Amino acid sequence: MSQYTSSSPPPLRHPIPTHPAYIPDPPSTPSSPQGYQRFSSSPAPASQPAQYPTHVPAYTTPFQHNYNAGHDQMHGANMHGMPPNPPHQAQGMMPPPDFGAWGMNDATAQFSMQLGQSAVAAGQDYVQRNFGGIFPTTYIKHHFNVSNSYVINKLRIILFPWRHKPWARRVRRSEQGTSEWQPAREDINSPDLYIPVMALVTYVLISALHSGLQKRFHPQVLGESASRAIAVVILDFLFVKTGCYILNVQESSQVVDLIAYGGYKFVGVIVTIAAGFLGLNSTLWGAIFVYCFLANAFFLLRSLRSVVIPDSASSAAPTTVNPAQRRRRITFLFLEAVCQVVYMGFLVRV
Repeated sequence: MSQYTSSSPPPLRHPIPTHPAYIPDPPSTPSSPQGYQRFSSSPAPASQPAQYPTHVPAYTTPFQHNYNAGHDQMHGANMHGMPPNPPHQAQGMMPPPDFGAWGMNDATAQFSMQLGQSAVAAGQDYVQRNFGGIFPTTYIKHHFNVSNSYVINKLRIILFPWRHKPWARRVRRSEQGTSEWQPAREDINSPDLYIPVMALVTYVLISALHSGLQKRFHPQVLGESASRAIAVVILDFLFVKTGCYILNVQESSQVVDLIAYGGYKFVGVIVTIAAGFLGLNSTLWGAIFVYCFLANAFFLLRSLRSVVIPDSASSAAPTTVNPAQRRRRITFLFLEAVCQVVYMGFLVRV
């Protein structure tokens, strides 16, 4: 008969954990630090000479381990005539990120960089081929080369053009031996894009302020003002460009110059709108508008003359104009000046 009569299994007996008498230390490798030491629960064999102090502190912090490892590593490297490890390894700092964890090796990273550079170069080439003729990057940088004194003097000329002399632009010799116009910083008669762009932005803001003072401001005012201003600049540019094409004016190839001349009208428009903030009567306000229109018209007559009727002595590309062509071009200049009253009248109605 069996000793246990019940059908229940015998009680479980938990095994008693045992430790091996000796755990050997891992073999040293060339990449392991010289100061590496492993602490085990079993003592070292008697035949192995003691290379390290047997005293082990009761408690060490991670910072202390990092410092000791770095110090021993640098000391061991100097003893063997080897250069010390980088600072981030000697001081316990984190090493640089390993891009191999993201599945990228050196070859893949170099290929990605070359692919990105090729894409950027292709984009720049596409923009230069398709838009370089309309808005040349060199001319745009040339027209933003201004100074504080130039801006102040240019605004004075736009508002009081009757007192300015002379109007001829200056020419200089380039490194390639060709003649080119001097930048705005060096020539007060040279057109720039800084004043037209700033004046257009100011016109949009002052139009919104005018609408707010009349308690009819809404967010669409900003978009409407900007669209109105850009439409006027484009229309004025197309008119001048078409006239130059019909009159066979060769100096109109610089599109940026024509856009710059068309943007100076915003200075007089801003002065007219700002005069309305003072609560002036309609007669005085109308007189200010007429003055700004006449000033802008006279300024364009004198400035566009170097484009439509180039002077052979001061032009970058001397041309010959017969008397009949000269009369037609002067008539075109007066027509362009008269059109300014339409453009400015449309802009001041904010």
